[in-house]
Parts: sequence; C-alpha cells; structure tokens
Amino acid sequence: MSDSQQSKPTLVGAYDSARSPGMTAAEAVALIVSLLWLLGAAVYFLFLYESSGEGGSRSLHLVLTVFAVLMPVVMVWVAAMAARSARVMREESARLRTAIDAIRQAYVNQNQKGGDSTIARKLDEIAVAQRKTETALLTFTSIREHSVAQEPRAAVIAPAPSREDEGQEALPLDTPPEPAAPPLLREDFIRALNFPETAEDEEGFTALRKALKDRQTALLIQAAQDVLTLLSQDGIYMDDLRPDMVRPEIWRRFAAGERGRQIAALGGIRDRSSLALAAGRMKQDPIFRDAGHHFLRRFDKMLLEFEKTASDQEIQDLAETRTARAFMLLGRVAGIFD
Repeated sequence: MSDSQQSKPTLVGAYDSARSPGMTAAEAVALIVSLLWLLGAAVYFLFLYESSGEGGSRSLHLVLTVFAVLMPVVMVWVAAMAARSARVMREESARLRTAIDAIRQAYVNQNQKGGDSTIARKLDEIAVAQRKTETALLTFTSIREHSVAQEPRAAVIAPAPSREDEGQEALPLDTPPEPAAPPLLREDFIRALNFPETAEDEEGFTALRKALKDRQTALLIQAAQDVLTLLSQDGIYMDDLRPDMVRPEIWRRFAAGERGRQIAALGGIRDRSSLALAAGRMKQDPIFRDAGHHFLRRFDKMLLEFEKTASDQEIQDLAETRTARAFMLLGRVAGIFD
C-alpha cells in the first residue's frame, strides 16, 4: 500500500472522529433554564397575578408581560448558539491541524522511501565517476620524455652572392630588428599568476602587464582567467579555498612525471561543495570541460620548465597563487593526481 493510500484513511478518520452530532451541554442548560423560566412565568400569571386595568392599558400591559417573559428565553438561546459556534470553530481547527499533520507525515514518509543515502555519499560518487571518465583524456599530457634531447636548430646559411651582384651596391632595405623584450623575472611571473588583489593593486597590474608581454605566459594567464571566470559563475572563488600545504619536492616529483600516491597531496582541496560543483560542471558543460583541459595542459607545461631553475621558496610561492589553486581543484576533479 502506498503512502497516499495510507494517509487517506487517516484524514477521513480525523474528520469523522471530530464530529459529535447531538445536543451540547450549553444547549441542554439553555433548554432547562428556558423551561424553568416559562414554568415559573405560567405559575405566576395563572395563580398569583391579579389583573387590574381596562381597555388599552390592559392590552399594553399584556404585551409588556409577554415581552418580559420571552426576552430572557431569547437571551439564553443566543448565548447557547454562541457557545455552539465557538465549539464548532474549535472542532474545525482541530480537524484542520490533524489533516495538516497527516499530510506532513505522508510527505516525510514519501521522501524517506528513496533510501537513506547522505549528501556526502552522493558527492563522493560524483567525484569518483568524474575521475574515471576524465583520467583517460588527460593522461597524455602527463607523459614526459626527458631522455629525448632537443634537436639543435638548423643554422641559417646565407646564400653566396652571385657574380652579377658583386658590382652592385647594397641597398638599405633591411628591416631593423625589434628590441628584445627584457626577460620576465620569477617574482613578477608568480605575482601575475596570482592576479591583482584589488583595482588599486598597482604592483599586481604592473606584474601582469610584464607577464602578458611573454607569449607562453600570456597563454597560461588567459587560460587561467577563463577557468576562474567560469568557476565564479558557480560561486567558486580561489580565495575561499584553503588547500593543504604541499612540500616543494612533491611539485618537483609531479613535474618529473611521477603519478600515484606519491604526489596525491597535490589534490589537497577539501571543500566538498566546490569539488562537487566543479565535477558536475566538468561533466555536463563542454565549454567548461574544454577550458579546464586547456588550462591543465598549459599549467603542466609551465611547471615542467619552471621547476628546473626555481628554488623551493619560489615553488612554494607559486603553489599559493590563485592559478595554482585552480590547478589543484581541477586536477583533483580530473583525477590527474591519482
């Protein structure tokens, strides 16, 4: 039997049990008082009352007498009807309260019928399913072949001048080389990856402008900005995340290509709601998924080069930036730290 079928007899019974047809105590008292009053008035007028007066005065006296006899009876029954109305209202209120309680109980039973799984268990299931589906897509980005040396660039050999050109003067047609941009300092690089704190953060904007002049850094910053903007649409902000502290050697081992339990500490984001929202967005939103994969590849490529010459303190400073926190969040959702 369903919950709705079980609740229906309860409601009907509540209404039927509240009905109590018949004379109430107030009506019984009113009837007794009315009978006693009429009986007393009859005895008085039949045996004790002596008529005096004639004509119109006698008729007026009779009308007043009848009015005096009936008025108390009317007042008694008005009081009895008021008491009955109050009782009916109390009964209706009780029936309504009983019906609401029965409906609430049926609703609770219906909600509990689906099982006793907790929210935390559902979040864990979402995270596990997401890691299984996304691990294969990002595996190829983590394969590093350090043993393969880079091929030397082919030297540009200027062609020998022909005899026809020996007698000609060189024309000043060469374009002057553009001045080389100054190298980006690691301090400015790390500061740019954290993005400006406020609109008045002049140092942050200065470092960001310097970083955008470097092509590879500009691509990483653009990818990080896209991801942070998409995450903010779900109310996920990097300043609210408090990831576990990760030793610099763990970052170096990850950059060297190690995977598994040894580098699992990189997924130190413990905010369950942020993980669940990011996992659901990664699974359902193709735009978010593409942006996340692109960002993870860019950060992975940057870390490979950055780790070679960076100190432990610089790696620690990098791990505390907003860009690194986004990498730790999306990396755990994608399962690249497993």
